[in-house]
Amino acid sequence: MPATKYIFVTGGVTSSLGKGIIAASLAKLLQARGYRTTIQKLDPYINVDPGTLNPYEHGECYVTDDGAETDLDLGHYERFLNVRTSQANNVTTGRIYQSVIEKERRGEFLGKTVQVVPHITNEIKERIQLLGNSGEYDIVITEIGGTVGDIESLPYIEAVRQLLWELGDHNGLVIHLTLVPYLSAAAELKTKPTQHSVKTLMESGIKADILVCRTEHEISEEIKQKLALFCNVKKEAVIQSIDAETIYDVPVMMQEEGLDTVALEKLNLPPQPNPDLTLWLEFLKKLKNPKDEVNIGLIGKYVELQDSYKSIQEALIHAGAGNEVKVNVVSIHSEHISINNLKTKMAGLDGILVAPGFGERGIEGKIKAVQYARENGIPFLGICLGMQMAVIEFARNLLGYEDANSTEMNPQTTHPVIDLMEAQKTIVNMGGTMRLGAWDCELSEGTLAHKVYKGAATISERHRHRYEFNNDYKSELEDAGLITSGINAETGLVEIIEIADHPWFIGVQYHPEYKSTVGSPHPLFVSFVGAVLAYKKERSNASLA
Repeated sequence: MPATKYIFVTGGVTSSLGKGIIAASLAKLLQARGYRTTIQKLDPYINVDPGTLNPYEHGECYVTDDGAETDLDLGHYERFLNVRTSQANNVTTGRIYQSVIEKERRGEFLGKTVQVVPHITNEIKERIQLLGNSGEYDIVITEIGGTVGDIESLPYIEAVRQLLWELGDHNGLVIHLTLVPYLSAAAELKTKPTQHSVKTLMESGIKADILVCRTEHEISEEIKQKLALFCNVKKEAVIQSIDAETIYDVPVMMQEEGLDTVALEKLNLPPQPNPDLTLWLEFLKKLKNPKDEVNIGLIGKYVELQDSYKSIQEALIHAGAGNEVKVNVVSIHSEHISINNLKTKMAGLDGILVAPGFGERGIEGKIKAVQYARENGIPFLGICLGMQMAVIEFARNLLGYEDANSTEMNPQTTHPVIDLMEAQKTIVNMGGTMRLGAWDCELSEGTLAHKVYKGAATISERHRHRYEFNNDYKSELEDAGLITSGINAETGLVEIIEIADHPWFIGVQYHPEYKSTVGSPHPLFVSFVGAVLAYKKERSNASLA
């Protein structure tokens, strides 16, 4: 009998039902019972990873400690479990085919005709079991992207069918997430889409063990009985997943529905002890009972799609709960900011966060937002490109270098305060070639960054960028009042900048949002939101005086 048990999460009827949240919620409940649990995502697209995808296509690209550019669902996994993921937690069709083709070129298949079955399916099974075979986990949950019936998903579904057969009874199960729509004209919930979806899954040789039904209305016992009968599952294995106030309510709702209990029973694992959700419930209590609220302007170029900045949004929620304050994120498109409307756009903001991004579009709007925050003493956090914009703004307005810029935006600038790393200048391929993953950063004593990180001498943060602070301008900028408070000792590259005569002004070259979790809100976001709240109160008191 294998030491590790496997749970597969598939989706039917439509995409975007929340497979990632259901998988993360179940993993949280199993972890809270003492089981060592991890989650992986199988993505059916042919891109090798999401690194080259526009955020409008697939939301943000999440980065792991080991430098993998992955699906944003891995962010949910880490935020819920407070456990680090890696390259092994995200597999794409592109990576599968790339690996198989490389093996074929090396002659590893001994002259055999390379086919979807068995070569592609074997590769998928191998990837699924990588984490299980490590000996670090009792349960591996595998979320299969896309919708059952999609052409792209067929090799994954076949690999799961084979693996379930190989694992044997009680060592694997399938959770199928479907939609139970409400038809207002008939004033009733409809089960037929779920029945068809389960039938489609069965045509591929897989029987759903548990149904999780997304719905906007309560599912009656009668409907549960009907679904159980026609989808060939036990009634207790029909789980309602009604729309939640926040994604962080879902683990509690799934516990009430008994999802973890049913899963453990089917895996022949003891259900005791009950999940210890003490810290989770404390977080929810603070989240839902804020003592104040603040408005933070998120200045970005992909704000139309909220998933583009998913990790930042969630990090602000974690930090808000930590400060017992509700954070209202005001999304402002940087392309729409001009000198004429700057004051209007920034009005009512208690803090300004300039978001990451790539390319020239919307850059000048970001620079104007930085200038407004600096000159008006508004708490400011610049992340990656946001930090670079802060350096450019400082060089333009305090050093007088009017054309100061990044060579990414203006290769002809006479003052390239942000420039391409030497190691990047010969690179042709776009995918997986940036400075990626966890890098150390040494903090200068007495700085705001040093205080934010509770006096730590060295920190480790995740990166995803190609251009860097140009050290040729370091002494000039420092003489003008810019503080370089964090340096990577290995490369000498600047990681953190701040300004002394400002309530709270920090720019970081890395992505702190990737490491913020419910269990460990990121200190940079916690401090930023705390400063935003203090600024709001100070401004409120001043207006009353």
